[in-house]
Amino acid sequence: MLKNKFTGTDHLYLQVADGLEKMIQEEILKIGDKLPSVRMLSEEYGISMGTAFQAYYHLEGKGLIEARPKSGYYVRFNHKRFPALPTAQKTDHHPALVSVNDMVAEVFHNMSSTDITNLSVGAPAIELLPAARLNKSVVHAFRHSPTSCIAYEDVQGNFELRKQVAKMAFNWGGKITANDVVITAGCMEALAMSLKTVTRPGDTVAIESPTFFGIFQVMETLGLKVIEIPTDAGTGISLEHLEKAIKKSTIKACVFVPNFNNPLGCLMPDDNKKALVELVTKYRLPLIEDDIYGDLYFGPHRPPTCKTYDTEGWVLHCASLSKSLAPGYRIGWVIPGRFIDEFKSIKMRHTISGTTLTQCAIAHYLGMGRFEYHLKKLRTALHAQHLRYIQGIVDHFPPDTRISRPQGGLVLWLELNKKVNAFQLYHEAMKYQVSIAPGRIFSVSDRYSNYLRLGFGKPWSDEVERGIRIIGNLVKKR
Repeated sequence: MLKNKFTGTDHLYLQVADGLEKMIQEEILKIGDKLPSVRMLSEEYGISMGTAFQAYYHLEGKGLIEARPKSGYYVRFNHKRFPALPTAQKTDHHPALVSVNDMVAEVFHNMSSTDITNLSVGAPAIELLPAARLNKSVVHAFRHSPTSCIAYEDVQGNFELRKQVAKMAFNWGGKITANDVVITAGCMEALAMSLKTVTRPGDTVAIESPTFFGIFQVMETLGLKVIEIPTDAGTGISLEHLEKAIKKSTIKACVFVPNFNNPLGCLMPDDNKKALVELVTKYRLPLIEDDIYGDLYFGPHRPPTCKTYDTEGWVLHCASLSKSLAPGYRIGWVIPGRFIDEFKSIKMRHTISGTTLTQCAIAHYLGMGRFEYHLKKLRTALHAQHLRYIQGIVDHFPPDTRISRPQGGLVLWLELNKKVNAFQLYHEAMKYQVSIAPGRIFSVSDRYSNYLRLGFGKPWSDEVERGIRIIGNLVKKR
């Protein structure tokens, strides 16, 4: 019987689907092979017909199998069809000024438009988020607040919310209390405040290459220079290049995204994270860790953070719920380590406190214990969507296209033929109401002109496939 074949807490249909997916990965079931009928699958595994249907629907949603009318289910895709990974670009160790604002503004001025197929945004679709339950938590916050949430919140943030953040930290090995946490208006404020805490105008900061363009904009506003560290699409930053840069230049801080870097989606191995923390501790160098994507993992476990290995407080851990729960609520936080007093002082001078209502509402929602259930559903959806997007790219783009293999997060990074200018491609795609993010905006130097980023937060649909087909056909014309 099935209960003798499968163990664990996953639904039975997921366990059956995972077993079939493994057989596809190992090519026991090859592309084009016919799968057992629903009735045969039900009998073979001792499950109901409904469970068998669910297993096939799940695999079909990932694009691994397809239903053929009056014929049954067939294997459609195998992970071994993945193209090669994008190549890492060489960088130098000379500090550079930051300026990509004009290009970013042009690409994202219509970010909220509903009349375009927006593949440039790295965020989950609203329909994947628990709006109804969040609404109930907002009502609860109004009704149970003695001030109806119109009074100032504590400078450090709502105490109950900080308690919930401290509880969530156990998932990545954090041993912190509510007093170690400072609530911010999203992760961008967390990064900006952290940089203001450990740098001064004119200082140089080490960053990944490529990395999220919002980090550049913050640094430009603060008058900082950057040194780009080459980043592998599979394992993250080169620690060797980082140490060379530290020895060659006066670096005042580092800003890295170890878990599912945007745009690469790479996951730094745990040993590398530990070595990175040892390196910055050795040189007494603050490390600002952006962990906004850490909960969006596709593997079996939540990956550790750099803060997990930080014993002397040199890591300022930044995160938020903007990519996993409620972008518009602007709930983020920092665990500043040894810099907490200076961080709180800067926050007091700049924002005094965060929004009372959303902090109370999110504290209530997290306290209800539904967040992990929501995350599990969201991760399942994003994992399936990223596979479908990759298949769409394989089907519609030239065969020399290289694609990242994110182990979590929300975006894909594509390397195109060198003759393709991705910014020009953006303009041409917009004529068809399709938006992409050209690779040039993810570096402060003239790199990645033939790269682009696609967000897969939008569920797969005919509209999405049309958008990918249009972009692929435009690339083929080059």
